[in-house]
Amino acid sequence: MPFIPHTEDDIREMLDVIGVDSIEQLFDEIPPGLKVEALAGVPPALGEMEIQRLMRERAARDEGHLNFIGTGAYEHHIPAAVWRSRRAASSTAPTRPTRRRPARAPCSSSTSTSP
Repeated sequence: MPFIPHTEDDIREMLDVIGVDSIEQLFDEIPPGLKVEALAGVPPALGEMEIQRLMRERAARDEGHLNFIGTGAYEHHIPAAVWRSRRAASSTAPTRPTRRRPARAPCSSSTSTSP
């Protein structure tokens, strides 16, 4: 689906609906020291074919195939410290013995009536 930017009339109409004079006014709460004019290292805009070519080249540099199938179970890195702490916690954690409850005598559902 191609991206079709809004026309100046579209933008003006949207700003009128929300009661703002300009797009810059939407960002007036951001301190000037945090605003940047250009992003370093971001290439100029590319067409659809150039983006597809770039993404294919970058994907080819990836190592192997990642598996994202399954309910959140996928190949991922777990630091050694995490494995060590989990092993230590499971081996030293106190366990509470299971308490068995005494068996109850079965309830009698029949009632006797005296004459």
